Amino acid sequence: MSDRAAVDRAALSDRFLAAAGWGSASRTKLAGDASFRKYERLQRGSEPAVLMDAAPPQEDVRPFLRIARMLLGFGYSAPRILAEDVENGFLLLEDLGDGLYARLLRQGANETELYAAAIDFLLDLHRHPAADDLAAYDEKRLVEEAELFLDWYLPALTGQETDTGLRSEFCDLWHALAPEVALPPRVLVLRDFHAENLLWLPERSGTAKVGLLDFQDAVAGHPAYDLVSLLEDARRDVPPELAEAMLQRYVAGSGKDDQSFRRAYAILGAQRNIRILGVFTRLWKRDGKPHYQAFMPRMWALVERDLAHPALADLRAWFDRTVPQPLRLKPLPGLPELAAVS
Repeated sequence: MSDRAAVDRAALSDRFLAAAGWGSASRTKLAGDASFRKYERLQRGSEPAVLMDAAPPQEDVRPFLRIARMLLGFGYSAPRILAEDVENGFLLLEDLGDGLYARLLRQGANETELYAAAIDFLLDLHRHPAADDLAAYDEKRLVEEAELFLDWYLPALTGQETDTGLRSEFCDLWHALAPEVALPPRVLVLRDFHAENLLWLPERSGTAKVGLLDFQDAVAGHPAYDLVSLLEDARRDVPPELAEAMLQRYVAGSGKDDQSFRRAYAILGAQRNIRILGVFTRLWKRDGKPHYQAFMPRMWALVERDLAHPALADLRAWFDRTVPQPLRLKPLPGLPELAAVS
């Protein structure tokens, strides 16, 4: 953003807050995310709020508003909407506090309690059918998103565009797998359901104890997807025994067939983690954010765990030929030296 555009943006935000009655509030920047959105914490006397600055055309606040109101209507703890300026991309939101799962877990919080609450939330959420007009996470979209690996990671590794034949083999493998996890019935899939986007609200009751952030990309899809987001977290190691216990908790609570659900979980885990390898590379190459590359060793470990499922034997063989094990352990060429991420 140019200096002039930044000044204009600041004036727009001042005008929005003044119209909402928050013009005199103190303002503190909050950490952003992988998007173009920016956040500030506001304090008006003893009353807090959060300003979301989602500048068009890169961002659109309407999906966030829609999903937030849907979740609030179900009785869940999405941020309440205090004021909105859709045209200019500003939202004033309820401040759900600092109790991020990721922060609390670093401080020694009870992992089992927090993750069990998240699983129980998903069990409840999945009792609600997805809205008919919500974008479907269908076969076409699943395959296209997996192709981000070919569009970004593989060229960064090899120094050349992905060969047409290699792309065709990859897509054929995914077209064979995707129908298993793409067909109705579908549930509301929040997509980025993990420790950096969940808040612990112990003063609330039931499923409302789990605060929800960053759900604007929600789609209608398979119920295993958000379990993968939670238990195969790109940003933190989830102990395998905890992940297994939580997977068992979901299967028991949902009444689903264990074998078929685990098969879907492995397929969606591979798809999501392969996509993220591409996304993190794009964030470096296109958006100048190389620090996401520090998560790559974890991402490859997760991919390898998913590919170990028998249903993915052919895809595993493709990866073993195309990106052999030694290459997975090396930083991509030209990557700045990064601190390790635990």
